Amino acid sequence: MKTVNIQLKIPEEMAPFILQGKFETTFEQNAMLIFPFIKNMAISHGRAAEILGVSKRDLIEFYNSIGIPYLNQSKEDLLADLATFDRVTAGQNIK
Repeated sequence: MKTVNIQLKIPEEMAPFILQGKFETTFEQNAMLIFPFIKNMAISHGRAAEILGVSKRDLIEFYNSIGIPYLNQSKEDLLADLATFDRVTAGQNIK
């Protein structure tokens, strides 16, 4: 994976955490930097994983390990999706 150095403006109080390597790996740091773009749906988990050079599963497992769920749908949204699926597939033999 090619890398590039960029300069970030961060609050002064954050500097000790970034400079002292509080992240275990560069992967963790980069995964946290890219997460807002996943959250606002600018990119998918799969695309983020490609950018980070890991599998989608590894990225999802990392986020899960720090409390960020892959599926964040409300129960109501899930039930609505299931109802739509049932309506669309009515009469079809789907296994």
